Amino acid sequence: MIKFFHISDIHLGIENYGKVDPKTGIHSRLLDFKSSLEQCIDLAIEKKIDFFLFCGDAYKTAYPTPTQQKILIQLFLKLKEARIPVINVVGNHDHPLSFGKINSIEVFNYLLPKEFYVFCRPEILNLDTKSGPIQIVGIPWPTRNNIITTQGFHLKSSDEITKYLSEAVGNIIKNFAKKLDPKIPAILTGHLTVGTGIFSGSEKCAVFGNDPVLLPSQLSLKEFDYVALGHLHRHQNLNKNGSPPIVYSGSIERIDFGERKEEKGFCYVKINDKTEKEKKCSFEFIKLKTRPMIQIDVVLEDGKDQTEQVLLEVKKHDLKDAIVKIVYYIPDGKSDKVDLKVIQRECCDAIQVVSIIPIRKTIVREKRAILKINMEIDELLEKYFETKEYSDEKKRSLLKKAKELYIECMNKKEEVNENKKQKTFMKIAQM
Repeated sequence: MIKFFHISDIHLGIENYGKVDPKTGIHSRLLDFKSSLEQCIDLAIEKKIDFFLFCGDAYKTAYPTPTQQKILIQLFLKLKEARIPVINVVGNHDHPLSFGKINSIEVFNYLLPKEFYVFCRPEILNLDTKSGPIQIVGIPWPTRNNIITTQGFHLKSSDEITKYLSEAVGNIIKNFAKKLDPKIPAILTGHLTVGTGIFSGSEKCAVFGNDPVLLPSQLSLKEFDYVALGHLHRHQNLNKNGSPPIVYSGSIERIDFGERKEEKGFCYVKINDKTEKEKKCSFEFIKLKTRPMIQIDVVLEDGKDQTEQVLLEVKKHDLKDAIVKIVYYIPDGKSDKVDLKVIQRECCDAIQVVSIIPIRKTIVREKRAILKINMEIDELLEKYFETKEYSDEKKRSLLKKAKELYIECMNKKEEVNENKKQKTFMKIAQM
């Protein structure tokens, strides 16, 4: 029985919420991500797994700070001391996307070559574990910058390059699968986008149209016992009714409020290789204890104290050490009377109240009539009433009364003009 942990998307450096911890001087969110990774590693040592598989995106960017690097190295060294090999796959956040520059985790290949291995390019790794050998096909994040400078791709459109990458990665996986020994367990690992995967949070606004997208059929090859993926932050199995399982372990911490309802954790995988026919794979999703993100939505009722209504909803939640966002909806035509200071005091147990947001119904602006100075009065009135949401009967009634008022005004105007003319003639006659 070969046992390993499958984790991904550590993202050390995400500090979009929280505050600086007064004891350590480190941002609280960086400590949150550290805590989640530490839980994974401590359990890996306790379970005495055969290897630790990390599927990409170690840091927020390809240029981590020394503090972020120290945290990752210290935790990974605990695995080295326990004699647990660490297999890494380069993710899109790990890659500098510049010619000649190494990615942010490739340094492990040089510092600790025996205990760590980083997939910087597609290849097969034959790993001898204490429970037996295993074959690992590693596919790092497929970048565009290397192919654009070759084969005339600088003349291709972005869509053409994306399509080429998707097909090329699929062919690479297929060719590697043919080279595998069927008597030895084999897994496919990569930092990739599968078209049937569910996106969450910040991923939704930056993925489609940019990522090379693969089909599940390009990954679910019979030569593999398990497909371990990173990149999508939601844990999911894209091949529930088939074999091999195609699994995203998901991120180990919530990145933003788009992920607030998702459980975070990693996968504990076991592969039994008694004989080729009885070869079986099973995995379990292990939840991590992470900092909660709580969004409180309140639809205010007219005629009741607004602040009390918000407080009533806030008290229904355990806000201890949570990151909180409050959204309240104001009734139509009513002013905002929520006392923000009272709400903030009620949330004092939270590590941070991100925002308290009032939502008002969008006012529909009236369509302006297209009027011209050379139009007759009948046409002007008809154009004006077309922009109003009145019944046909009301429009006819208003149009009739408007015409009557217009005629009455014009008659009075003529009388006033006639009187002015008579007075003028009288003044002239007296001169």
